[in-house]
Amino acid sequence: MVRPTVLCRAECWPVKNSHVQEMKVAEMRILRWMYRYTRLEKIRNEVIRDNVGVSPLEDKMGKARLRWFENVKRRDMYASMRRCEMLALEGLRRGRGRPKKYWREVIRQNIALLQLTKDMTMDRMVWRLRIKVKC
Repeated sequence: MVRPTVLCRAECWPVKNSHVQEMKVAEMRILRWMYRYTRLEKIRNEVIRDNVGVSPLEDKMGKARLRWFENVKRRDMYASMRRCEMLALEGLRRGRGRPKKYWREVIRQNIALLQLTKDMTMDRMVWRLRIKVKC
């Protein structure tokens, strides 16, 4: 029940490393609480995840993001053109400091990590098999 709540709309987030770290900590607190483990027992996170039978939250977020990317790539061309027009009309300004991490950059990292290509999105079965994450 907690995972779907935490991952709600995760496919659209341009996730920062600090967000990922906070979510990992929250996930492990919940898993330790469920099995009544304390940090004093010094049980590794991987061991707890194997006992519970769940994959890391970060992997599930990546899968959700890639499934959304598949849908975006497969939609009709007019929808993407309208989106580009809307962005052009917004008149984006640059702020100070490091530029924000955009969704496209996160997708590029996920695709590179799983050794995928954008052309694979057209074959739904191949794409879903390649991005599959256990539990």
